[in-house]
Amino acid sequence: MTRSFSAPGRVNLIGEHTDYNEGFVFPAAIDFSTTVEITPRPDRTVELASEHYPDTFSFPLDDPDAKPRHSWTDYPQGVALVLHHSGYPLTGASLFIRGNVPVGAGLSSSAALEVSCGLALAAVSGHTLSRLDLAKACLQAENEFVGMRCGIMDQFVSAHGCEDSAILLDCRSLEYRVVRLPASVRLVICNTMVKHQLAGSAYNERRQDCEAAARQMGLPSLRDVTAPMFTESAGALPARIRLRAQHVIQEIERTERAADVLMMGDLTLFGRYMYESHESLRDAYEVSCAELDLMVELARARPGVFGARMTGAGFGGCTINLVDAPHVNQFRREVAAAYHEATGITPEIYVCRAVQGAHEITT
Repeated sequence: MTRSFSAPGRVNLIGEHTDYNEGFVFPAAIDFSTTVEITPRPDRTVELASEHYPDTFSFPLDDPDAKPRHSWTDYPQGVALVLHHSGYPLTGASLFIRGNVPVGAGLSSSAALEVSCGLALAAVSGHTLSRLDLAKACLQAENEFVGMRCGIMDQFVSAHGCEDSAILLDCRSLEYRVVRLPASVRLVICNTMVKHQLAGSAYNERRQDCEAAARQMGLPSLRDVTAPMFTESAGALPARIRLRAQHVIQEIERTERAADVLMMGDLTLFGRYMYESHESLRDAYEVSCAELDLMVELARARPGVFGARMTGAGFGGCTINLVDAPHVNQFRREVAAAYHEATGITPEIYVCRAVQGAHEITT
């Protein structure tokens, strides 16, 4: 019998590059998703096919020499192998994957793929995973099999997303708080339609810089560095590493404050924190680019916009904008026209809502 499972992508409202530093993030699952149709097989083989890619790929679950192919198939294969070898033995299955999370836009298409496939494979093999264990398995697959040293934010929110709400996640304790989003605003995502080649290698380099900064300050993580401690120690750090640490330490504190003010309904102050976050990502963490900076400035000049910032790893992809509902259509028209006039690129602009996390689709 064929069953269907779905997992959403995400947008991060604030708290960028803090998850792998054990800090706070504030994402929401959004109504772009990956869906997996899965059919059990009698053998111990997993077969992968997608409506978006012409190639299919099969692999045995018990292959001790499995290696990544540097293809889209690495994500579901990595998840399958992690589950199979960590207490959740899998049966064979055929998976057909479809979805509408924009690839390369910083909206976590990879996590949606991992979480939907992980949930599907576990379910047809008779396992009931907690959402946290599912997220951890998907993170391990991306870190160890795919080779991207990301933190747990993307997988966590894809598994735990809540309708009409964002999640303030402590990436150290994995405790979280659900914060309802004001009904008067919309999450508007502007896709710059560019992705610069630096993204993959630079992500891992930023993580190495953060680890070096924490080591030089004698602490396990930048999460443990307070603002006074950083002020005292900053002079001894190399300039580049000092800037990276500055962003992370300030962003962790800014994210906690932002969630608090949003709970109180202060959209103006929340928006100010969004702009501060973008400026720090641009100037201290150096992961923005000309197109992202332009998109933020175009948004800032529009009526009804509370805040805007780049979202995701950077070097292209999307901005997240908090827009007063009556101004959304005007915002979309004017930003798209101004961005095209400046760059020659037609952007994609999505008005999103926060949705529930991974689940089985039942009819």
